[in-house]
Amino acid sequence: MKKIVFITTCDAEFGFSLAGITHHVVDPSGAGELLDSVMAEPDNGLVIIDERLVRGGIEERMREREKGWSGILLVLPSPEKLPAEVEDYAARLIRRAIGYHVRLNV
Repeated sequence: MKKIVFITTCDAEFGFSLAGITHHVVDPSGAGELLDSVMAEPDNGLVIIDERLVRGGIEERMREREKGWSGILLVLPSPEKLPAEVEDYAARLIRRAIGYHVRLNV
């Protein structure tokens, strides 16, 4: 059976661990390296990363790693209001999946 792994910031440190799920707490600067090591583990089938950690070049890195990986990689929506550049992640995901730009008004 494949494992579920959460990667979040320190403000969600105990939430997922209490449910018995593998949980890693990381600063945004170390998120890329941790994501690489978690995705390299053959027992991990679902990796969920906090949206606040998906900034800068890590998103491109995630997509490249995901191509050769048999698991599922999800981005957990942030509980706080984020800048506009990060909020349109859902629109980018839909555009990538269906090949068409969708405007979402929330």
